[in-house]
Amino acid sequence: MTRRHDLTDAQWAVLEPLLPAARRSGRPPAWTRRQFIDGIRWRVRAGAPWRDVPACYGSWAAAAALFRRWQRDGTWARILTALLALADAAGRITWGVSVDSTIARVHQHAAGARKRGICRLNRPVGCVRSRPITRWAARGVG
Repeated sequence: MTRRHDLTDAQWAVLEPLLPAARRSGRPPAWTRRQFIDGIRWRVRAGAPWRDVPACYGSWAAAAALFRRWQRDGTWARILTALLALADAAGRITWGVSVDSTIARVHQHAAGARKRGICRLNRPVGCVRSRPITRWAARGVG
């Protein structure tokens, strides 16, 4: 069953060649990489804990392990770089930079301005001044 936010067949066709080759041989896995990646995407989009990943995406522990492994070895960064290069080659990215010179002013009370001209002390109320620590201040020189 394909869910609303899962990868489409066209998206998967673009993404699949960018994935690293499977390391293991032998018995085929119970879940596909596409299910795991959809599960990872669901978790990131929902902001939910790994244990809340729906069972249709495979084992949450396997999806979390795949995510962490690819995060550590830089696979996600390589996939992002490759997808950006493909989108840029197709003309889908506009690299224009917009510089905005407007000013956002803050209310005077939020900016730390004095209230009604009263200068407040920086030390807490009830704080006794410490005794002078220099010789000339202790002698009353000044």
